[in-house]
Amino acid sequence: MASRQAFDKLFGKRKTVIGMVHLQALLGAPLYQGGMNAVIDAALADALTLEQGGVDGIMVENFFDAPFFKDRVPPETVASMTRVVSTLRQKIRAPLGVNVLRNDGISALAIAAACDAQFVRINILSWAMLADQGIIEGRAAEIARYRKTLGADILIFTDCLTKHAEPLAPMQMEWVAHDTWERGGAEALVISGKATGYATDVSDVVAARRGAPDAPLLIGSGAAAENVAAYLSHVDGVLVGTALKREGRVENPVELARVQTLVERVRAFQPN
Repeated sequence: MASRQAFDKLFGKRKTVIGMVHLQALLGAPLYQGGMNAVIDAALADALTLEQGGVDGIMVENFFDAPFFKDRVPPETVASMTRVVSTLRQKIRAPLGVNVLRNDGISALAIAAACDAQFVRINILSWAMLADQGIIEGRAAEIARYRKTLGADILIFTDCLTKHAEPLAPMQMEWVAHDTWERGGAEALVISGKATGYATDVSDVVAARRGAPDAPLLIGSGAAAENVAAYLSHVDGVLVGTALKREGRVENPVELARVQTLVERVRAFQPN
């Protein structure tokens, strides 16, 4: 049975803010501009701004590599991400996470283990979803055994009914959360809206909490300074990307004032 001990040990028991570093297109991706130094410089600038703004952790993902492979990514993606995360690890004290889109949990764990990152996000760990890449099936058994083989003390975050996808058949969020938490091998569950930047439905969060009352729950999309208080009664933290960017546009750099404002709202939250 899953336990929240590892999550609390890494982040403490206060409401957690994890900021996103959306990497520019990496080596081999269609939008790659031909220079890894520029990718690293942009990632480091965003990560340092997030840390200065007071976040509790930073998640790094290959956001601009679209269109994505549905499962295993090529070696040049792994090499590029390893180079970036390794550089960030030397400069950033906050816990680091890795997400290899669309759903390469094996590579995410390998990169995290090699770079001393503390957590990964795997969008579909359990169940199966229909996405623009086709049918993506969870590989929880393989992931759990691979982490064991690595001997890596790395936390796994996973989505319940992930964004940018639809279930293959009607599925109740309560049961998905329950089964993913009890049998999937994750240390935290992520609940998101339909797409990046889209608000998460509070009713989905409430249903996930009913299904997995002991699980660390995180909002995975759409959280912002203006609405974060509405979520915090139900969740343990938020993963935030778009709302922390200049003008709230995902392609822009992270803006310090936006990070500070959101972190202040979270720190000031008092449950009713």
